[in-house]
Amino acid sequence: MAEYTPMIQQYLKIKAEHQDAFLFFRLGDFYEMFFEDAVKASRELEITLTSREGGSADRIPMCGVPYHSARNYIDQLVQKGFKVAICEQTEDPKQAKGVVRREVVQLITPGTVMDGKGLDEKENNFLAALTKFDDGTFGLSFNDLTTGENKVTTLSKDPQEVINELYSNNVKEVVVSSTLDQDVRKRIIDNCNVTISIEDDTVIPESLTDIICKLEDGKLVMAFGRLLNYLQKTQKRSLEHLQTVQQYYINQFMRIDLYSKRNLELTETIRSKGKKGSLLWLLDQTVTAMGGRLLKQWIDRPLIRREEINVRLNMVETFIEKYFERHDLRDLLKEVYDLERLAGRVAFGNVNARDLVQLRKSLEQIPSIKSIIGTLGNKYAVDLAEKIDACEQLTELLNHAIMDNPSLSIKDGDIIKDGYNETLDQYRDASKNGKTWIAMLEKQERERTGIKSLKIGYNKIFGYYIEVTRANLQYLTDGIYERKQTLSNAERFITPELKEKESLILEAEEKIVQLEYDIFVDLREQVKDFITRLQDLSKIISEVDVLQCFATISEERHYCKPLFSENEVYIKDGRHPVVEKVMNSQEYVPNDCYMKDGRHSLLITGPNMSGKSTYMRQVALTSILAQIGCYVPASEAVLPVFDQVFTRIGAADDLISGQSTFMVEMLEARNAIVNATKSSLILFDEIGRGTSTYDGMALAQAIIEYIHDNIGAKTLFSTHYHELTSLADQLNDLSNIHVSAIEEQGRVVFLHKIQEGAADKSYGIHVAELAELPNTLILRAREILDKLEKSESNQMLISKTQSKEDKMEYSQESQLSFFEQAKTQSIETSISKKDKQVLQSLKAINLLDMTPLEAMNKLYEIQKRLS
Repeated sequence: MAEYTPMIQQYLKIKAEHQDAFLFFRLGDFYEMFFEDAVKASRELEITLTSREGGSADRIPMCGVPYHSARNYIDQLVQKGFKVAICEQTEDPKQAKGVVRREVVQLITPGTVMDGKGLDEKENNFLAALTKFDDGTFGLSFNDLTTGENKVTTLSKDPQEVINELYSNNVKEVVVSSTLDQDVRKRIIDNCNVTISIEDDTVIPESLTDIICKLEDGKLVMAFGRLLNYLQKTQKRSLEHLQTVQQYYINQFMRIDLYSKRNLELTETIRSKGKKGSLLWLLDQTVTAMGGRLLKQWIDRPLIRREEINVRLNMVETFIEKYFERHDLRDLLKEVYDLERLAGRVAFGNVNARDLVQLRKSLEQIPSIKSIIGTLGNKYAVDLAEKIDACEQLTELLNHAIMDNPSLSIKDGDIIKDGYNETLDQYRDASKNGKTWIAMLEKQERERTGIKSLKIGYNKIFGYYIEVTRANLQYLTDGIYERKQTLSNAERFITPELKEKESLILEAEEKIVQLEYDIFVDLREQVKDFITRLQDLSKIISEVDVLQCFATISEERHYCKPLFSENEVYIKDGRHPVVEKVMNSQEYVPNDCYMKDGRHSLLITGPNMSGKSTYMRQVALTSILAQIGCYVPASEAVLPVFDQVFTRIGAADDLISGQSTFMVEMLEARNAIVNATKSSLILFDEIGRGTSTYDGMALAQAIIEYIHDNIGAKTLFSTHYHELTSLADQLNDLSNIHVSAIEEQGRVVFLHKIQEGAADKSYGIHVAELAELPNTLILRAREILDKLEKSESNQMLISKTQSKEDKMEYSQESQLSFFEQAKTQSIETSISKKDKQVLQSLKAINLLDMTPLEAMNKLYEIQKRLS
C-alpha cells in the first residue's frame, strides 16, 4: 500500500472492512469510488468511468456521483441487491493535519432501507436473521427498520419451513452465521431471491435489552441477538424506535406454504409477479399505508381461532350497517399519514420539518376518529376507542412550533413559527427591520440622486451593494459612494452606513438559521418521547382501516358473512373473487360446493378451459377470506376452520434446482400428503399428467386412495383420467362432480357450471380447434381418437378389491393391447427369463403400503431393468 497516496491508502483501509459493499467515499461535493468498485458501479449505474493518479505507476479507475443526488444512485444499487457503505468526513478540513479523517457512518442494505424508491408504502421491508441450533432446529427473527416491528419464531429441522416464512414476509435480506450449511443458503437464495449477510455475534447489546423482555427462551434470545448486532453495526445510530419483540408460532395461523401462495396468487400473480390480479389487489381498499401493510400480513396469516375470526367479522358487519359513519371514517383516515414510519424517522434522526407537519395533521384527525369508533355500538369497537391515545400534548407542541409550510431542509431556516422562541423572534425582528431600512435607503437614494433605476441588491460574495448603470454615473457628484465592483453596463457601490447595516442583517440571518436548526433538533428529541405511544396508536388505526376496507369491498362486491361449522362446507353461488372482478361486465357463472361426512373428497372432471381450476381456487380463496375476517363471494357460506391449505395447480419446471415439471408436481404432492391433517384443505389439479398415461393414472389413483384412507382432509381433485370416476363406487367419502359442456354444430360450448356426476368426455380436440390449430391436424386427431376409442380396453381402473394376481394379469394385458400385440398370445410364452424375474419383483410389491413417490421410484427401477 506504500506506493499509493495517503488518501488512497485511507480509502483502501476503510474498504478492507467493507469488502461486500460499494464504498461511497466522500471527497468534497462528491462520493467517489475507486478500483473494482468504480468499474462495477459505472456498469450498474451507467455513469462514466474515469481514472486518477493515486501514487502508483498505473492510473486508478474512478467514478463518482454528486453528494446532493446520491440518494438516487444508492437506491438503484440497493434495489439490485447490493450494499452501500457511506463514508463521510468526520472532522473539519480546516483543522485537519494531513488527510481528513473519514469513517463509515452507515451501511445501507436491502433489508435496512429507511427511505427512498426501494420502499413500498404498503409493504413491510423485513430484514431476517436465521440461526441453526445444536439440535438441528432453526430460529428465525425479523425486523422492519422503518416501522420498528420485531418478531421471532422457532421452526423445525426442515429448511422448507424457513423458506415458507421468508417468502411470506417478503424478506429482502437474510443474516446468517458464517458456519451455516451451504445447501441451506443455496435453497434460500434459489427460492427467495434475497441478499445473504454474515453476523456471528448473538449477544444482545446492553442498550437494547429492554426490547427482548418478553422472550424467555434462551434460543430465541440468541436468534434475535444476531439480528440486533447486525443492525447496530450497519446503522451506527440510535435504534430506540425498535418495538418489543413478539414471539409467534406458525401453528397459530392457517399454514399456507409458498407453493400454495403462489398457485392461489394471494399477494402477487404467477406470470407478472405483480400485485395487480392478486387477492391483495382485489381487497386493498385501505386508505392508509399502515392499513395496507397490515392487510398483507393478514392475508399471509389467516386466523384459526374461531373467536378471533368472529370478532373481525362482527366489526365488518357493523361497518356495513353504519354506512355514513364508515364513509366519514374513510375521509378522516385519508388525512392520516404513516405514523409508524414517521416515528421511525424521528428516532433515526432523518425526520424533517415537513414530516412533523404530516405528523401534526395526522394527530389532528384522531379525536374525530376516536369519536366515530366509540359510537358504532360494537363492543370491540368501544374497546378500541378507549385504547386510542390522541397524543394531545404532541399535537399542541407541533402546532405551536412548526410552520404550516416549512422549508424542506432543516438547515435553511423557515421552519419554526413566530412566538415559539423569544431569541429567535428578536433575531427575526432585527433582520426584518434591517431589510425595511434598506428598502427605505433605496427610495431615499433614488430621490437624492434623481436616478430612478438605482437599486440596492445582494449576493453572497459581495454582500449588499448600490447598483447604478453607466449611463447614470454622471449624476454621482458628491463622492459619497465607494466603488465595489465593475460590470459591463453598471457599477456597484457601498457606503459606510450600508456596510454597517449589512453586518447587522447578515449576523441576524446567520444566527436565525443556526438557532432554528438547534430548536428543531431539540424539538425532535421531545417528539422521541412519544414514539411508543405513536406506535401503539398506529396499530389501532391500521386495524380499523383494514376492517373498514373489508366492509367496503364486501358491500361493493355483494359478499356474504360466513358461518362456521365443525366439518361441513356449504358454499352457495360461490365465485372466484378476482376473476369475477376482472371479467367486469361479463356475467360470472357462480357455483355451489358441498362437502360433509360421506363426501369429503370431490373428483372433478370436465374439459380444459371449462373452469375446473377456477372452481378449485375459489373454494380455497373463500376459506382464506373467511379466516382473515372478511365476507366471502357467495350468497351463503358455511365453512369449517381449516388449519392448512395445500394446492398443486399448474405446471412449471424448476430450472434453478434442475427439477422437471413432474418432479415439482410430485414434491408439492408429497408436501401436502406428509403434512395435511383431517382439518386441512387440499387442491390437486391434474396430478400425474406429467408422465405416461398408465404411470400417471396409477399415481393419481394411489394419491386419491391415500388421502381418503389415511388423512381424511377435504380434497378437490380434478383430472382428465375419466377412468378414475369409478373410484366413487369404492371409496365411501368420494363423490364425482363435473363442469358441464355441450356440443352445438360440432363445436363445444363451455357452460362453466358444476354438476353432480362424472363428465362423459374431455373435449380436448374441441379445445385445440378453438385454439385454431390447422384444420388438417384437427381432422387427423379425430381419426386417431376414433380408432383408439374402438380399440381401448373397457376396463382400465384397478379395483382395490382385486387380488395381486388379477392386477398383474390386467396390467400385462392392458400394456400388450396398448401396443396392439396379439391378445391371443400367451403371456408365459411371450416374455423372456429376465422379464419373468421382473414379474416376480412386481408380485412382491405391496402397492397399498407405498407412498406415491416410492411407487414412482419403484416403477423407474423396474423400467431400467427392462431396458
